[in-house]
Amino acid sequence: MTKGNDMTKKIGFTSIFLLGINGIIGSGIFLLPGKLYQDMAVSSLLVILFTSFMVLMIALCYAELASRYSEDGAAWLYVYKAFGKFSGFEVGLSIWFLSVTILAAETSAFLTTLQGVMPALKDPMIYNLVGIGILVLLFIANLFGTLIMKVLNNISSATKLAIIILFIVVGLFFVRPENLNIILPAGTHTFSTVFTDFAKALSVIFYAFIGFSFLPVAAAKMDNPKRNIPLALVTVILTSTVLYGLITFVCIGILGTSLSGETLPAAMAFKQIWGGFGYNIIIIGMLVSIGGLAISFAFDAPVIASSMAEKELLPSCFLKKNKYGAPYISSIVTFAFAIILVVSGDFMYLISLSVFISFLHNVPSILAMMKLRKKGGDTGFKVPLGYTVPILALVSSAYLLTGFTFQIVAVGLLILVIGAIIYWIQNKVKKRINAS
Repeated sequence: MTKGNDMTKKIGFTSIFLLGINGIIGSGIFLLPGKLYQDMAVSSLLVILFTSFMVLMIALCYAELASRYSEDGAAWLYVYKAFGKFSGFEVGLSIWFLSVTILAAETSAFLTTLQGVMPALKDPMIYNLVGIGILVLLFIANLFGTLIMKVLNNISSATKLAIIILFIVVGLFFVRPENLNIILPAGTHTFSTVFTDFAKALSVIFYAFIGFSFLPVAAAKMDNPKRNIPLALVTVILTSTVLYGLITFVCIGILGTSLSGETLPAAMAFKQIWGGFGYNIIIIGMLVSIGGLAISFAFDAPVIASSMAEKELLPSCFLKKNKYGAPYISSIVTFAFAIILVVSGDFMYLISLSVFISFLHNVPSILAMMKLRKKGGDTGFKVPLGYTVPILALVSSAYLLTGFTFQIVAVGLLILVIGAIIYWIQNKVKKRINAS
């Protein structure tokens, strides 16, 4: 009887799959086809396939690690088990900051989409004020626990899937074959330029898959995580690849060269079909979808910081909760950082920063998988072909690194330096407390 009750409290495979889909599909699927086309024209479809392959290689490493441990934590836990507390702390800090950066990026994406019907938001001052206002509202909602967040998240999930299906099914009838003739942009003819532009496009579209690494975070709350998480990771990535590929194909097929650099490609494509009515339908769907992902990370980011405090990786004040069970100190710090990011960088800057920060915990996780495999132990899932998959994941991650600007790399490395300083200070304080 007890076993049955425990099982009802666990998240089954279908729910894990839907959780993964909702955590991955956000602004990227609606806003990035224009930037991809600008960099690689019709070959942007190949970029999506390569990114999917790369993400799948990384996800398979996560899958083996997830099948080894049923505890919450994902990347932080895996690196901690393999390389110790300091490495685990740095990875945990990068995951928390990644969730804050995604919250800021999705807020920026919401504002960018809103500009399509409210041009006044193109004024930097108005943009920043509205962005701050949105984050303050999310902060207030977060203080009242999970109920509001769950309701809004469920609405956004259903709306997101409905808009995607509508866009693909209707849009495929309006694809013009002549719009698919430009394989590469003008001036992209040498191997060197293709290599560089492909990396730039890769560093953009990777953001559209970035949420996969958060799926194993709540492993302890899932039914049979050693089997279901690996299966869910693979199926979620393959499903997302199909959806991304079809949406990009439809955008190219309808808009052709006018897609290049388009800020709201999906909305503009539907405007070609149904005029202002079609444009507004997509805009509304995008706002609900992007807003839902922002809400999800507004809830998750403070929880990540709080969970790190439970492991004594952050100060104990991050554990403090109000009467609704919300970690209010974690929320204050999280939203303060998110506000700084929103007012200091646009959507494209924030997604590049997000992708680089994900690199900072994906690579250690891949290395952790390789080290832990050498130690042996029970795994419900083992990546085939020996170490071929993790090596491919590392090589493709190194290639991804070539697509970032110096500024993005500098900010990412600064986070690691700040983390090391925080870790050192905390250890000093603990030693003094123990000595007294």
